[in-house]
Amino acid sequence: MIELDFKKCGGLIPAIAQDWKTNDVLMLAYINEESWNETLKTGKATYWSRSRNKLWKKGEESGNSQIVKEILVDCDEDTVIFKVDQIGGAACHEGYRSCFFRRLEDGELKVVGERVFDPKAVYKK
Repeated sequence: MIELDFKKCGGLIPAIAQDWKTNDVLMLAYINEESWNETLKTGKATYWSRSRNKLWKKGEESGNSQIVKEILVDCDEDTVIFKVDQIGGAACHEGYRSCFFRRLEDGELKVVGERVFDPKAVYKK
C-alpha cells in the first residue's frame, strides 16, 4: 500500500478534485491520513475540514457527493488528484459546479460559471 507523505505539511496534503470525464478542476481541499484511508475504503471522497476540524465526507449536507474513479499521486507523494464522478452537479458550497467559477479580468473577478443550486436552500442553518 502506498504511504503518502503527510509529515511535510503538518499532517495535511492538498487533494484536487477533478471531473473524471471532462478533466474540469472542481475544487481543492485537504486530506489527512484518516480521510485518505476512508476515501480508499469507501470510494467516496472524504476530506479533512480545516474550518470544522473534522472529517468531511463530500456531500454529507448538500447531497453533492464525489465517487472516486481514479487517484493520481504526484512525484513527492504529497499531493493527490481525485478523479471523481460529481454527484448532484455541484462541487462548490456556493452552488457552482466548480469552486473556480470566477475569472480575473481587468483586475476584477468576473463570475463565469452558472449556479447549479441555491446554497440558502441547501444549507439550512
